Amino acid sequence: MPGADSTESLQIVLGEVGELPYVPELPARGATASMVGRTLAMVTGLGFDLQPAGWRLTDASGLDHRRAGSLLAQDLDVVEELTPRQRGAFKVQVVGPWTLAATVERPRGDKLLADHGARRDLGQALAQAVTAHVDDVRRRTDCSQVMVQIDEPALPAVLAGSIATASGFSRHRSVGAAEAAAALGWVIDAVTAAAAVPVLHCCAPSIPWAVLRETELRAVSFDLAAVQSAEYDVMAGWVDAGRELWPGVVPSLEPDRPPSGAELTRRLLSWWSDLGHSAVEQLPATTVTPACGLAAASPRWARTALELAAQVARNMSAEQGRMTS
Repeated sequence: MPGADSTESLQIVLGEVGELPYVPELPARGATASMVGRTLAMVTGLGFDLQPAGWRLTDASGLDHRRAGSLLAQDLDVVEELTPRQRGAFKVQVVGPWTLAATVERPRGDKLLADHGARRDLGQALAQAVTAHVDDVRRRTDCSQVMVQIDEPALPAVLAGSIATASGFSRHRSVGAAEAAAALGWVIDAVTAAAAVPVLHCCAPSIPWAVLRETELRAVSFDLAAVQSAEYDVMAGWVDAGRELWPGVVPSLEPDRPPSGAELTRRLLSWWSDLGHSAVEQLPATTVTPACGLAAASPRWARTALELAAQVARNMSAEQGRMTS
């Protein structure tokens, strides 16, 4: 979300998103509140500090790592204050192991992606951190279901070997599909063991469906505009296997001509039809989302985007009800 006021942002979320509220991330407050900083704040088994080039793995937690943890605790205090009777689902976000490995640096420079042992340690520490975070959120909200969104925008680039080294003159080696699935599996299994629901979000093109199929993910969230028709068959297979798709149909940034809820609903129905689900009354369960994060949006559009997502979800439910009545 844009802005720096966690109370205001959570009030907007609770007022607009319908059945799936979430803990807002506010990266405008600085690196300690960015998606990476927020996730590292949950990791207590390893130390990190903040350098001009970004976050770095260290022997002990630096001041900024401790600040990130304090900021997370403050935001969860706000969640606890504003959601005393939250009995339904609640969503939290963490950065996945491969995007972290492609972002966080080793003690002596370059990304953790270059160090097999370091990226393994980070992935396993993240899995432990997710378990503790889910327990904390559940205790504070008393919600019946926690959904954990694992953000992996860099995963396609990691698999393709297109993450640049520190010098910028070469690329890190690609990671094999089996290793990628295994590290994701540590985090996903931790989510499941905590009785929460694992969802992966990737707004980059070329989502690695073959890798994701080897995990126990419940759902995948994605930018619908980035999907190619060549992916339709594998996405249809994903749904046929009993898993969910969360299409990001609402633009994350305000377009020149903002779409209406009716337009977005028609687009979503057309996409489902292309996947082989033309009978509206038999559509798979659909969670409607913005295409990606809203931090770069204006405050006005961030609220509008959430309103549109909720409106499209209501339209879908109403259409299904009309067809079955």
